[in-house]
Amino acid sequence: MAVDRDLVLRTAAALLSRKGTATLDEVAQAAGISRATLHRHFAGRDALVRALEDLAIAECEAALDAARLEEGPAADAVRRLVGGIEPSAGLLAFLYTENQLFEGAEQNAGWARMDARMNALFRRGQESGEFRIDLSPVWLTEALYGLFASAAWAVSEGRVARNDFTHLIVELLLGGASRRERS
Repeated sequence: MAVDRDLVLRTAAALLSRKGTATLDEVAQAAGISRATLHRHFAGRDALVRALEDLAIAECEAALDAARLEEGPAADAVRRLVGGIEPSAGLLAFLYTENQLFEGAEQNAGWARMDARMNALFRRGQESGEFRIDLSPVWLTEALYGLFASAAWAVSEGRVARNDFTHLIVELLLGGASRRERS
């Protein structure tokens, strides 16, 4: 029987998004395959996490493309981006805790590509006068990642409604990033 690798990855992503400490046995069971079959596709947890990282980056880059970050007011582009990333937020939340992904020379170049695009969006918002200039684009990007993770965890725990995901992130981020006129 052929194993659908994409289905295994999506099953692993769903499980690990809910339970980051799930074992490979639990991942295999959730995917309906044996641990040996899982191991044939992913040599261990690190290989599985790296494959999940590739999946998340691909999904997020697609969301960045779909958000049309260069069009219209920067705040509207942020709203489109947050709404587009919502389906991948649980996976991002899991990956956010996987320190080995962000250390050393083996860091996936996809993170830097995403960071650069988000930084450019926040810089554009600063240049247009929409966003505060005392918060760097790098910091606003990092804050957005943190909000994605926090909102995903809150939704998965049932502390906030899934339908509020985009609203909660956008309102907190933009409410804190909005430029205030001095009197």
